[in-house]
Amino acid sequence: MSLIGIDLGTTFCAVASLDERGRPFTVPNSDGEVLTPSAIYLAPDGSAVVGAAALDMALEQPGRVATLVKRRMGRPDFGVPVAGREFRPETLSAVILKKLAQDAAAQLGPISGCVITVPAYFDDTRRKATMDAGRVAGLNVIDIIDEPSAAALAYSAEGGGRNVPEFPAESETVLVYDLGGGTFDVTLVKLAKKRFQVLAIEGDVRLGGRDWDERLVNWAADKFVQQCHEDPRSDPQTVAHLYATAERAKRTLSKVEQTSFTVSHGGYKFTFPLSRTEFEAATRDLLLRTRLTTQAVLKQANLTWGDVSKALLVGGSTHMPACGRMLAELTGIEPDRGLAVSEVVARGAAVHAGIAASKSGAGPASEYRELADVMEVSVNAHSLGVEARAGAERVSDKLIPKNTQLPASVSRVYFTVAHNQTRVRVRVLQGEAQQAEACIPVGECWIDGLPPDLPKGSPVRVTCGVAANGRIEVTATDETSGRAVTAAIHRPGGLSDDDLARAREWVGALRVQ
Repeated sequence: MSLIGIDLGTTFCAVASLDERGRPFTVPNSDGEVLTPSAIYLAPDGSAVVGAAALDMALEQPGRVATLVKRRMGRPDFGVPVAGREFRPETLSAVILKKLAQDAAAQLGPISGCVITVPAYFDDTRRKATMDAGRVAGLNVIDIIDEPSAAALAYSAEGGGRNVPEFPAESETVLVYDLGGGTFDVTLVKLAKKRFQVLAIEGDVRLGGRDWDERLVNWAADKFVQQCHEDPRSDPQTVAHLYATAERAKRTLSKVEQTSFTVSHGGYKFTFPLSRTEFEAATRDLLLRTRLTTQAVLKQANLTWGDVSKALLVGGSTHMPACGRMLAELTGIEPDRGLAVSEVVARGAAVHAGIAASKSGAGPASEYRELADVMEVSVNAHSLGVEARAGAERVSDKLIPKNTQLPASVSRVYFTVAHNQTRVRVRVLQGEAQQAEACIPVGECWIDGLPPDLPKGSPVRVTCGVAANGRIEVTATDETSGRAVTAAIHRPGGLSDDDLARAREWVGALRVQ
């Protein structure tokens, strides 16, 4: 039985496992590739194809292909029909996960459990959706872990090519700059002997390599309109070709200074020259957003660049030379490119799986013994609060500030607003805004069964907790009777138990290749 780490990416996925000494290695897919495109083609015969072949089919039958599913995680639907049917993001992600686990099992044997990565800036709703996707796929999801944290974990365990995982003897502070296909995170991590501590997190779940592609698509389409007075973006099949061409051009410009971009539409075909300088000028504001976020995380950690010893580039989009140049200029540190930027997150997830297994006693004692005493400390990416009244306004009463060490739990006493009140609503929020409506609604829970004849203003103690993986729990105590109540959070738009069971049955019966 094997453990795996899964980097469930917006545009590409990777899987890793651990050898008998606890060292991580990447597991190729059935095509022998270490990266699997995050694309799903739903065939007319009812089967599904995941990966490069699905991307190819997107050029011919875009209405049957789902991509960028990760950007919809936490939403109640995927947003557009696939093969004429509406899907939830969890279900589509589960199809990808099933394929990844299926390919891994073909090489490793049965999979006993997995850790799935999420962007550090994912809120509770998106984290729950990711875990639900794993369950829909029929996987034993041991845990989830933030992607930059996984990368730093792999760096600390793999550094120097040692025969066994060995964390740095001397303490060092590492900046992880993680620009993937659809999300951006930047994290500061303090590494020491057998200790892994996240100091601060910042990010943008709507910024990634796909946005650079979109700039190229619009650049080429606008040029085509000038020439032909027709917009190639009006045809879905042409749009699919435009994005495929844009991604190839972006990759080419990461290696050479000049390339070309060909657009075919409506019987016309034009090829436009494109230089790296033009590309970088057209996307300068996107790179600036990552720079400002990187500066913000340093400020939140109360550090200076002199306190940072290394800067790690993670994520396929960091192949763009502008990323490394900007980071070197900002930090004064030449970025470390020693690890495979597209594989390191999955490897770190595998290391985390090994740590979790060693601490729980799962598996033979001889396995992962080097990981048994590794201490992992994370922080929350968003402040946690509850909605409260402040005069006529509804505000977010912050209980656990952003970048608090996890797990964390804070209690606060609130008061009933009416005589003989039998229940209290607790609306849980994430975010930094003062106004409740400007925060991210996690969900709400009702504290039922309060004693009869409670006077107005009776105290109810609410306790909000955030687990080490960022998941949220709420408990409450009626201070009058002293009775404790566990309040299950109802997350609007999330999968119910029945929804999960139905989706799991459909994915389980689906033939995936």
